[in-house]
Amino acid sequence: MRNADSFGSEFLPQNYGSDGMTKLKNRDHLNLLCDIGELANLIIGSADIQGFLQQTVEMVARHLRADVGSIYLYDDITRDLVLQATLGLNPSAVGRVRMKSGEGLVGKAFESLKPICEDRASRHPDFKYFKEADEDPFESFLAVPIHRGNEKIGVLVVQHEYPGYFDEIDVMAMRAIASQLTGAIENARLMMDQNHQIISFRENDLLERLRFVKAKTASGGFAYAPVMVMKTDRESVLSYRPDSEYVDTPQGFLKALETTKQQLKDLQNRLAQRLPESAALIFEAHFMILKDARFVDAMLARIEQGASIPGAVRDVAGHYMTLFSSAPSVYLQEKAQDIKDLARRLLNNLRKETAQDLDHAKGRIVIARQLLPSELLKLATEDVQGIVLVSGGVTSHVAIVARSLKVPMVIAERNDLLDLPDGTPMILDADIGSIYAAPSEAIIRRFDNRHQAEKSEDKAAALPILPQTKTRDGEPIKLLANINLLSEIKLANDLNVEGIGLYRTEFPFLIRSNLPSEEEQYLVYKRLCDEMGGREVTIRTLDTGGEKLLPYFEGTKEANPELGLRSIRFSLHYRDVFLQQLRAILRAGTGAGKLKIVFPMISAIDEFRQARQAVEEAMVELEKQSLPFHSAPALGAMIELPAVLDIINELAEETDFFSIGTNDFIQYMLAVDRSNEKVAVYYQPWHPSVLRSLQRIIQAAVKAEIEVTVCGEMGHEPEFIPFFIGAGLRTFSVDPHFLRAVQSQIVNLSVTEATAYARTLLAESTLEGIQSKLKSQV
Repeated sequence: MRNADSFGSEFLPQNYGSDGMTKLKNRDHLNLLCDIGELANLIIGSADIQGFLQQTVEMVARHLRADVGSIYLYDDITRDLVLQATLGLNPSAVGRVRMKSGEGLVGKAFESLKPICEDRASRHPDFKYFKEADEDPFESFLAVPIHRGNEKIGVLVVQHEYPGYFDEIDVMAMRAIASQLTGAIENARLMMDQNHQIISFRENDLLERLRFVKAKTASGGFAYAPVMVMKTDRESVLSYRPDSEYVDTPQGFLKALETTKQQLKDLQNRLAQRLPESAALIFEAHFMILKDARFVDAMLARIEQGASIPGAVRDVAGHYMTLFSSAPSVYLQEKAQDIKDLARRLLNNLRKETAQDLDHAKGRIVIARQLLPSELLKLATEDVQGIVLVSGGVTSHVAIVARSLKVPMVIAERNDLLDLPDGTPMILDADIGSIYAAPSEAIIRRFDNRHQAEKSEDKAAALPILPQTKTRDGEPIKLLANINLLSEIKLANDLNVEGIGLYRTEFPFLIRSNLPSEEEQYLVYKRLCDEMGGREVTIRTLDTGGEKLLPYFEGTKEANPELGLRSIRFSLHYRDVFLQQLRAILRAGTGAGKLKIVFPMISAIDEFRQARQAVEEAMVELEKQSLPFHSAPALGAMIELPAVLDIINELAEETDFFSIGTNDFIQYMLAVDRSNEKVAVYYQPWHPSVLRSLQRIIQAAVKAEIEVTVCGEMGHEPEFIPFFIGAGLRTFSVDPHFLRAVQSQIVNLSVTEATAYARTLLAESTLEGIQSKLKSQV
């Protein structure tokens, strides 16, 4: 393989001297380098983008007297180099020949940003043969990357039948023309992407590429439904339809308004039944907008001035969306989404004939780049069948919400999923992380049979667990449930769980447009305590920050929220919010058998003492008001920060219990953003520092004779359950749907075996060594 710095006369073909080759080629490279007029004519005179690319390869091949000229452009969505124009190869190969960066000689030139010249390309180990291109006769090969700085655009290629045909002069000429055409070719590529004119974006080709996609499971389940792609641009929601499809009288407009109001009321009622935490209206903004006379009157004024009814809705909604989107406040910017949703519903209700709204999620699998927890909650009210996200992490906040709502969800790093036509049938197998776009009848039958079998298995999994969990050698193990939403309490009770090991209180804060009042929080926490009927309940105070930002708190916007004012720091900073929550918890726990309050993200003994002092202050306030409250709650610390490791024994003496949040603990121990798919490979629960630290935390609790619970994702993973028991842990708190599987594994374990297993893992100092010894105990 040769590059631009390695050419000399020794690279000329064996049968020709320098003079003979020059006479054979008879090319005038000087004209090629200097004839700017010819380059300008390419850009100006082409009928379309494809014509420009075709004329470019013809010009290059003509000047270099090459048998073949080709342009490959990089597709940002599929991450492929795609043949976009050719002279000399089979024209039908355009759009079909594609390769990855670094694949084949073309891919190597693209990856290295260096020209590649080969005398006999077919003999090179990196040569990649494409039968459909009919390139067998062409041995000489020259590829020059098209780039702007480090921005990679594509590759310009020429080929010839004669081996060793190209020399350093050709390389110089190719580099020059590539440089001269870089701007035009880059713009051509962008326009082709924008207008979907690249052949690879044809629907059939897209479906072929997405016939099967492997994804990461965020929330298990199965769905077979048409897709709906959530658009982010204004036009996708307020898209134009002929005015003839809509009502054309003011009375029809007012009727559609009333229909929209009723739909919102029905959605709110359904949400309240499914999610009691949403006592405050999640669609509050929608109602307020409809009640704003300026919004509706502006539409009526435009109608009176002669505008069509749908045109008036689009104009006014578009004005407000632009207004809110440009506001400095993040909270106001999000109101643009409320306007968008409201306008969509109104336009749909204005249509003369009842038609399925393609932007509506009912009965569909939604594909989106990302979702806010509040957006997922709204989709749940519309009976969404499943979610496919093209970014995010499986331990992200929205993934936890999806699991709580039992909405199947996967994360697939495939941007081209966003190009699927609405209505495309899809099978979403979130149990194993598989997506099938436009599946065949055979695949549909296969999954239907499996789905029916899994329904029977799900019924078995929902059977109550044993009243007391013991290892095979008789050691008692306490099993508790993690609760994200009150709707999960029924499942926990049906499973006969021993108590609630973690109730995450941030959901009532996240789904509202402002802070929930003390009374609203009290109603949520009281229902939690009442329905547990005297069993222990552990309530975690507000764990906001990081990916769980409160949009109505402008002060929470930070450059690095994971390391910012989050969790207990937020509560101690906004002490009035903290005291309000503590008062609600203490009041709700009056009749609770054992109330436990845990503070998240504790990094120092001082922080814990400040939090405990806030509890005491809240008690004093309640006593002054003669309000009943729980006077002796157990107070614990969430162990999530490596900072507490060297003070873990002293912290154990201060607290009543520990709760280990393994998700954040791993994130901070290994400096890995667990929601960033680019570094997901580094999120390693089996890291020796993680395992040894967990054992150290557990032993500190055992020594201080306080309870220690694991409540993160590791607590239900089969390879780590025996490790925890072997390290001394005796309390697990997991999501309800994992309880039966966890118990089944524990009852088949002995403490002796688990201890030996833990010692084996702790003795290893490398990731590879631990992975080789990890084993499932199922």
